[in-house]
Order: sequence, then structure tokens, then C-alpha cells
Amino acid sequence: MSKPLRGADIVMRVLQRAGHERIFTLSGNHIMSLFDAALETRPDLVHTRTEAAAVHMADAWGRLNGTPGIAMVTGGPGHANAAAALITALGQESPLVLLSGHTETSQLGRGGFQELRQVEMAAPAAKGSWMAERAETIGMEVARALKLATSGRPGPVHLSLPSDLLDATVADNQVLWPEPADWQPEPVGLADAAADAVLALLAEAKRPLVIAGPQLANPTGRALLARIETVLGAPTCISESPRGLADATLGAFADVARRADLVLLLGKALDFTLKFGAPPAFDPACRFISLDPEGLWLDRAARELGDRLVFGCVADTRPAAEALLRRAAGKAIGTPSWRDEARAWMDDRPEDWASLRSKAAGKLHPAEVFRALRPFVARDPETILICDGGEFAQWGQSMLPLLPRRMINGVGGSIGSSLPMALAARVADRRAPVFAVLGDGTFGFHMSEFETAVRRGLPFVAVVGTDARWNAEHNLQIRDYGADRAHGCELLPARYDLVVAALGGHGELVEHPDQLVPAFERALASGKPACVNVMTESIAAPTLRRT
Repeated sequence: MSKPLRGADIVMRVLQRAGHERIFTLSGNHIMSLFDAALETRPDLVHTRTEAAAVHMADAWGRLNGTPGIAMVTGGPGHANAAAALITALGQESPLVLLSGHTETSQLGRGGFQELRQVEMAAPAAKGSWMAERAETIGMEVARALKLATSGRPGPVHLSLPSDLLDATVADNQVLWPEPADWQPEPVGLADAAADAVLALLAEAKRPLVIAGPQLANPTGRALLARIETVLGAPTCISESPRGLADATLGAFADVARRADLVLLLGKALDFTLKFGAPPAFDPACRFISLDPEGLWLDRAARELGDRLVFGCVADTRPAAEALLRRAAGKAIGTPSWRDEARAWMDDRPEDWASLRSKAAGKLHPAEVFRALRPFVARDPETILICDGGEFAQWGQSMLPLLPRRMINGVGGSIGSSLPMALAARVADRRAPVFAVLGDGTFGFHMSEFETAVRRGLPFVAVVGTDARWNAEHNLQIRDYGADRAHGCELLPARYDLVVAALGGHGELVEHPDQLVPAFERALASGKPACVNVMTESIAAPTLRRT
């Protein structure tokens, strides 16, 4: 006779069967049974210092691997901390599952321990959010969450697990066990006729432009777009920044967009990052095609664009792209001269950047930092680069190579995720160099995760631009209200390098340009989680325009 299983045992066995051998977590009362059950299935529990960090790590895992990262936190305040990080993954279309402990069902509505409306709290920042209701079906709920996270437009999913269901015992023959089809997505392809219609429209256009969504911001996605650019003869890009058309990564993208006469939205939502397709960001005569995993976004595009939306279809992004490539084989599509001109505009950078230098003693211009860092980042094609934050990181995004495994804070616009993401990147790849580029304001969100990195032996290099200011907000104040009304954004020129050293890592302070290269070399050679703390001028993010 088989031994009865707890709900917690079922949860951990389903994760094991689905291939999730690593969980980013922070312990707490409501999930102690899950930790106990983990002694049998033996997943790697990456124990963090804050619940939000666990979610950011799961986010990075999802972006790098394409499979859902798993975050597991306790209920109540633990869940509240974790839920705040979901918005970053949602905006970046990153698959993850947040498993949150929860008040016992028998105590709901009675003032139970840490009782909170967790489902409602997570719902606006997740593709789906619900609570398990029976121990017998709790494994199916986990499988449903895994499937939803990777179906259509990927994203975060939340499942609350009441502690009494986790403790409840169920006979093995009463458990409803999921099969692989219950956790694996079912891609929605693009029909040949639809693909041919899109290709015909692209062939008619003189200046077509393909804009993809954040889910393609990974090695396989970038490779797919490179094939599309070659075969379809149209410039391609990924819109993944809250700065939208002014994304420093994309050079003079705003000028390219304004000249386009046809835009193919390949899994890219028509949202604020594209100014909703409206003039003057786009020509009033510019037409649009939308291939989107969700009918909701097609409907929104139709409302925004009216008859300028000339074709729309529900299809998952990667199958749709592959269908276009397959049907385009042997056909002359696009205008190579336009493609090459647009690509040059997006790749070009001002010549004077090569000579930008700080005018303040003991401080560096961001351009000086990234000219020195570029060779370190570029020498290994497998390097993982995370750019996070405001003005300093924007210089990094503009001047450092667009690596296949680059991650940014994303469409959601929240900052602070880079340090946890760097840890997850090192967990995912033990060999490749890992760099995080961030400002001093951003550094403060999760500096305690350096202790996690030291404890787990996860070396990486954080390059921190310390200008002692919330610089993005400072520049917004100047722009919108005037220099005499800029206030409340001051920080201290703190020794973050000493903080990291005190936590067991490696710290470097840089105050002069000639200190940069030796500092980077020592940080890498240390084999420790490292912070290169660079004192910088407070410089606004670069703006790249051709016209």
C-alpha cells in the first residue's frame, strides 16, 4: 500500500516531473512543508535575501532559458514583496511561476495568520492569478500555471497554495497527476494563406519595418530576427525599452520609424513605447500589420489605427516568424537598399563619443566607462550582460555591443532587478562572463543579494555608476519644471565597493580613467562577486537623432 502524500509532496513531484530542478526562494511559515518535501525531490533551492529578488531571478531564468523560472515564497508580506517584482517580468514577456504560501482555507475571512487577498494583489501584474482549492488537484494547478506562463505571449503566473492544503494527506490513487501535455504549451501557428498575405504587403512596401516584442530578446529570438532581416529585406528590431522610440540601444530608431511606410508588429503590442502608432512618431500614411498571440491586442490595434491596420491575425510569435520565412523562400521581397540604410541608422553612433571625457575632477563621463568596458564584454560571445536603471545604464545600452544574451529592466520601466538577475545568470551558466551595469540608485534595491552570491559562489562583475543622484528623475524635473525646481533626488557618493567587500565579495573604487581597465581585470580575476564602483558625472542619457 502506497504511503499517503501531502499536498506539498505533490507540488514538488510535479515540478520535478516537469523538469524544474531549480527554485528561487525565501523560506517562511506558510511554505515550510514545501521545504520539507524538497528533501525527497532534491531541487536546488537558491535561497535569497528578499522575495522580490527571488522573482527577479526566476524572471532572468525564464528569459535565458525560455522555460518558466520558479519562485517560491511565503504568504502575506512575503507574497506582497514578491508581487511587486512581477511587473518587470510581465512587461518583458518573461515566463515564470510564482508559488506563494497562503493562509489556511479554514481561516479565510476570520483574520487568519498573514491573511491577505493575494490573488487580487498579483492579478494586475500576471497573466493569471488564482488559489489552489483541493489537495487532490493541486498538481494539476501547478501544471496549469506552467503551461499558461509559456503559452501565447509568455509572462508571469501566480498560484497561491494554502498551508492546510500543503499539509493535507491524499492517497496516491486519489491524486490527479498531470501529464506532459498539461504543462507544455500548444503553439498557435500562422496559416500559409495568412503568411502569403503578409508577404504580399511587405513586397508592395518601399520602406517596411519589422518590430518584434520583448519575448524575442534572447539568443534564439535575435537569430530569428536576423534571418527575417536577410530573407524579407526589411530592417528588424526589438522594442523592449520603456523609452520606446528613444531606446539608446536602437540609435536613430525614431527617424527610421518615422520614414517607414509599412510596419509589421511581430508579437509586439501597439502600446506607449510605439506612441500607439500615431503621428508624428509614424507617418500618417504608414500602414500596419499585427501578428499577435492575443486577440485583445489585435482589437486594441484596430481601435488605435482604424483602416491603417491592413492585416491582423492571432498567431504565436515564433511560429508566425518561421511561417513567413518558409513561405518567402525563393521570393524577392523587400528593398535591400532601405534595409541597409535603416540598419546603418540604428547602428551608427556619434564620432565625438570616442573623445568624450569628464570635466569634473575625480569623476568620469559614462562614455569613458563604457569605452573601457566594451572589450571585456565583447571578447566572449557567450557573455551575459544586464543593463538596469536610468541615465548611466542608457549609455551602456548605447555603447556596449548588443549581445545575444543581454537583458534590460524592460518595458515595465522598474529598476533594481539587475543584481538578482546577475546571480540567476551565473546559476544558469557557470562559465560565461556575467556583467551588470547599473546606477547607484539602482544598486540600493538589492545590494544584500551580494551575500547570496558569496554564499552560493556566484561570481559576476557589477559596474556601478555613482553620481550621487536619482539622475533620470533629476533630468525629468529640469525638463518639465526648470533647473531651479530640481530637488529631492540627492544621494551620497557612497562606497558601495566597501559594502560588497564587507559581504565577502571583491570591491574596486575608480576615480580616474586610467584605473578602469586594471579594476575590471582584478574584478574578473578575483573569482568573487565583484563591484567596480565608478565615481561619475551626472550626465543625461544620450539622444540619437539623424533628422
